[in-house]
Amino acid sequence: MVRVMEGRPTVSHSENCHTGEEGTGSGIADGKDTHTIPSDTMPPDGNLGSAGSGTARNRFRRQLREGTARVLLFCSAVFAVVAVFFIIFFLARNGYPIFEQAGVWNFLTGGVWNPTGAPPQYGIFPLIAGTLLVTLGAMALAIPLGIAVAVVLAELAPPRVRAVMKPAIELLAGIPSVVYGFFGLIVLTNWIRITFDVPSGESWFAASVLLGIMALPTIVSVSEDAISAVPRSYREGSLALGATRWQTITGVVIPGALSGITAAIILGMGRAIGETMAVIMVAGNAGIVPEPLWNVLSPVRTLTGTLGIEMGEVAVGSAHYHALFGVAVVLLAITLLVNLLARGILARMSERHTATASRGVRWRGNGTTTSYAYVGLGIGAFGVLTAATDILVAAVVAVALLGAMYARNRISPKISEKIAFGFLYAAAGVVLFILGVILFDVVYNGMPALSWEFLTAPPSNLGRAGGVGPAILGTLYLVGGAILFALPLGIGAAVYLNEYTRKGRISEIIRTGVDLLNGTPSIVFGLFGFAFLVLYLDLGVSLLAGQITLALMILPTIIRTTEEALKSIPGGVREGSLALGATPWQTIRRVVLPPAVPGILTGTILSIGRAAGETAPILFTAVVFSRRLLPTSVLEPVMALPYHLFILATSVPGARDNQYGTALVLLVLVVAIYLIAIVIRNHYQKSVRW
Repeated sequence: MVRVMEGRPTVSHSENCHTGEEGTGSGIADGKDTHTIPSDTMPPDGNLGSAGSGTARNRFRRQLREGTARVLLFCSAVFAVVAVFFIIFFLARNGYPIFEQAGVWNFLTGGVWNPTGAPPQYGIFPLIAGTLLVTLGAMALAIPLGIAVAVVLAELAPPRVRAVMKPAIELLAGIPSVVYGFFGLIVLTNWIRITFDVPSGESWFAASVLLGIMALPTIVSVSEDAISAVPRSYREGSLALGATRWQTITGVVIPGALSGITAAIILGMGRAIGETMAVIMVAGNAGIVPEPLWNVLSPVRTLTGTLGIEMGEVAVGSAHYHALFGVAVVLLAITLLVNLLARGILARMSERHTATASRGVRWRGNGTTTSYAYVGLGIGAFGVLTAATDILVAAVVAVALLGAMYARNRISPKISEKIAFGFLYAAAGVVLFILGVILFDVVYNGMPALSWEFLTAPPSNLGRAGGVGPAILGTLYLVGGAILFALPLGIGAAVYLNEYTRKGRISEIIRTGVDLLNGTPSIVFGLFGFAFLVLYLDLGVSLLAGQITLALMILPTIIRTTEEALKSIPGGVREGSLALGATPWQTIRRVVLPPAVPGILTGTILSIGRAAGETAPILFTAVVFSRRLLPTSVLEPVMALPYHLFILATSVPGARDNQYGTALVLLVLVVAIYLIAIVIRNHYQKSVRW
């Protein structure tokens, strides 16, 4: 229905008005049931039905504006694809000489990494093994805890409990990796050393525990979305047949969400594989394969750790330099493969849940096939466990599992449900406890160091005295510049993908580029920035190089959150504007973007939080440890809180107070940013109803 209010044309949508989206109502959150189309989106003569009126000159200007806007938005969208291409090209360009010199097979399978030896040896098999072992251990912790918490959030938790737990899990994602590493170095490794009576707690076990905690938010978030996407009718049908809630969850909900849960696990693996700073601080960094293989207290070195440790001290153009880029190529190939696999699984899950209910039950198969599958998986798991440990350990584990299955069949369903729910809530409690321990340790030990002088003064005595004033401002400079670069590109790309394209080859290529950019390890961004910005463009280690590198890293976050905000605007709003004679760009600029601002703002704040807490991208591009004055040019280096904390924790003995003070300042800065994003999101969800 079209009507005019106070001299301005408006589109009125009642709850029963067709909006172009099935089951979608319309309306703005301020209680009005009208959405105002600004007058400058109307035809020049004010006639609601005369979209084609006006002079030839006006029509030409409108077409020129439309064409220009479309071209600029398309360029913004393809920027992500171009960025991925440049990253791959520059890494391959700098890594190729080592593949030619050592040979690809020898490089991948060589048992010794000693590039400074005589003769140098470039075998990265111990680095690959360390990466895989640390990731395997992290997933052993994160998968059961993550899925359990996702089930609690999606199926069991009352609204008030969920309102507390979900932001807490998101805060885990917001804690900077260098703060995790600092906590692991000071608390976790010390606990391992005392508990297991070993010379050093820096080990495979410490790295796995820390990365498992860091991967939890990813697994919880994606798994919860997958569980929530299972149709409600499946649950109702199971309960109507007499199944308990636990039987429904294990027999209907989890199998229906299995694709999404698998994707969550793969994305969590990608998060663990790509982590740099936390691993450097707690893994021990010895380039060896543990002997025996199951010795979790052995130090290990990962691909990312090697890059972070050695790139800053290598001579540019040397064989060692090219070998490190070869390591980066292998790391990038692994992470891109993991992310492409996750993308494919999520796409399949989306197709499954858009199918009809009758098609949705085909995953079940027959009982015989399922039994054979379980037997095959059991035999395979037994074989892997035997190879990794020995036959006795594998037999004990197998007997314990068979005993648990036998006992489960002997216990009534209601008692089984109570036991299972107890374990689920216990898992959720463990995650909240972990968050509480990290926050308490940093806050309790960091508060005594805080003072006005600490927050404003430059460091002195190698950081043992003085403050972090230049580091705070340097961090804000880096983040501000990164947002300045990434925000217009991200919004433009999201607008093009959501408003101008349909599913097709071009949009699929662009979305794949965005996903691959999102899955690229932060240390790879740092190496690309070093090779392209610092060396090739001759920007040097500078504020500008760091800002551009961080902008590339946060660009996918802005694109994704902006696109989700645009998707929340009902199609009827666009149709009403176009029906009144507005052009597509006028509709986007005046009708679609304004109500999407809260969602865009949330994505921007999340990007600020991530950029403020990252260390690896600026490690070789922007930062120095100590600087008394602020930079006077964007071509000068800066201090930054994450890097300052990393050097204090790993290289400056006797600086405990300033270490904790720096960690607390960084934690408060990043967590406050994430809390603002959570508050804006919750307010928007409650106040805006279409």
